[in-house]
Amino acid sequence: MTIEYTELLNNAKKASEKSYSPYSKFPVGACILYESGNKYQGCNVENASYGLTLCAERNAMSSAIANGETSKIKAIAIYSPKQKRCLPCGACRQWLSEFAKNEKETKIILEDKNEEILILSLEEIFPYGFKFDE
Repeated sequence: MTIEYTELLNNAKKASEKSYSPYSKFPVGACILYESGNKYQGCNVENASYGLTLCAERNAMSSAIANGETSKIKAIAIYSPKQKRCLPCGACRQWLSEFAKNEKETKIILEDKNEEILILSLEEIFPYGFKFDE
């Protein structure tokens, strides 16, 4: 699985190069792996009205949905050349929770300070996401 995680992180790095971040100067890329085996990339796209900015993670999830993806997220790699351990914001954590396989098994792939792969679960970074009672 490490090879697959390395590939996801490399794809996230490539996606960060396409970022439109003229205001924050903080490019971010993401690459998501779904249970189907499909991978989708996204980058952050900023707007002068910051509230309209789209994060890389939500951009990748939106791309997956627009392409007809119906399976659940297995893993997501997130990368910024400006910050190691670039964790998703609260909104992206909630979106991940909505589309994840489950919080324990869905993996968050980051690059740590030593440029090594850091693997966390969604549950570790978002233990109490909003869910409707079933």
